[in-house]
Amino acid sequence: MTRRSLLGRLARQLPAGELVFTPEALSAHAGDKWFASHLPEAVALPASVESVSRILAFASKHQIPVTPRGAGHGYVGGCVPVHGGIALSVAGMNRVLEISAVDFVAVVQPGVVTASLQEAVERQGLYYPPDPASRADCSIGGNIATNAGGPRCLKYGVTRDYVMALQVVLADGTVTRLGGRTHKNKTGFDLHRLFVGSEGMLGVVTEATLKLLPLPAYRACVGVGFSDMKTAARAIRALFAARFLPSALELADGFTVEAARRRTGSKLLKGAGALMIVELDGRERGVRSEITELSRLLLEFQPTFVQRGLGPEGCERFWKLRREFSYSLRDTGLTKLNEDVVVPRGSLEALFQLGASLQKKHGIQVACFGHAGDGNIHVNLMLDESVPAQREASDRALDELFQGVVALGGSITGEHGVGLAKKPWWNIAVSSESDALHRRVKLALDPAGILNPGKFLG
Repeated sequence: MTRRSLLGRLARQLPAGELVFTPEALSAHAGDKWFASHLPEAVALPASVESVSRILAFASKHQIPVTPRGAGHGYVGGCVPVHGGIALSVAGMNRVLEISAVDFVAVVQPGVVTASLQEAVERQGLYYPPDPASRADCSIGGNIATNAGGPRCLKYGVTRDYVMALQVVLADGTVTRLGGRTHKNKTGFDLHRLFVGSEGMLGVVTEATLKLLPLPAYRACVGVGFSDMKTAARAIRALFAARFLPSALELADGFTVEAARRRTGSKLLKGAGALMIVELDGRERGVRSEITELSRLLLEFQPTFVQRGLGPEGCERFWKLRREFSYSLRDTGLTKLNEDVVVPRGSLEALFQLGASLQKKHGIQVACFGHAGDGNIHVNLMLDESVPAQREASDRALDELFQGVVALGGSITGEHGVGLAKKPWWNIAVSSESDALHRRVKLALDPAGILNPGKFLG
């Protein structure tokens, strides 16, 4: 029986509209925000865990590739169905099932948009901290698949730190519940966390129980311009030495700042060789005192400006500017290759030096910005594709970037995942023993190899 005939048979076993073959649907599920794409042969739009189970059991039996996907806002080609088969979208499973102010948990389906969950829990005085930049568009299921981060990771941690329990459908269709509702649980292996960051290669998450915190009573920000990145890096070291623990600490280099100035028309940014945004949260009196003390500390580094923002509205002015960085770089007309590398905090200055050396060596503009507080900097190679030498040098520059990051004790990806984009560097990122263990886990949970094939495990 042909693949198309098998898929037609599966469609008849599902509720109407849950397996579709229209050209529009196939095209819409061929990729994510990375440039690569490949058409699936069918798109699954399950509305229930029972349908997900039936799809995977059928696909496993008949060796049909299945590429799970959330909202499709990844940046590494993680949900490109490179082997065709079924693109399985959980976007329609998008209900918040429960918010408990007593247990401090939320129970959600994987298609819930991250920002929608945050708004819902904050209305009840609760807090779900993980805040990827695409939180208005990305979904909890995708966040779990990539272990998504964001600016607030510095103080609050990444998605992994908030996943208490999962309902997962394994490759053979088995439905299992892992973890629990308690904030402490040491019964057996931490199996639910095995699926966090697994990029859809071990199972499909159909429900998540997430940890919540009390919503901080007050927030304040300070934006600081510096003459150069070296001074900014020194200021960051001084900030931590003074025992501040910001909820977020963002940094952008001079090229990014100038691009943002041109896009926004901000006179404040003129002449700044680096921009730092620091947010503090807690009780109002304490935060106001700390932001004053922090501003005084940063003045020692002769900044081009220091500006404070108090309360949600004051903070939002800075985060609105921060959200413009990527768009500002695109406005330059250059092609942006966004690499979310991460290094130990003490190697931040060395990472900036690495970026500068790549720019000098290969003649490619390098723009750096990101989560400086935890060493996760987005190093963007800005290509002028009208210059053949830059196109030819880009692969070499990327290779040297990743080799250099690993040599610093860092990782080739901090929050986007490996996907297709980082696959060529998988073998320098992990040891042969780690690679072998990954493959043993994959074989145990997906012996037919149907889940998201073609990514970093082949």
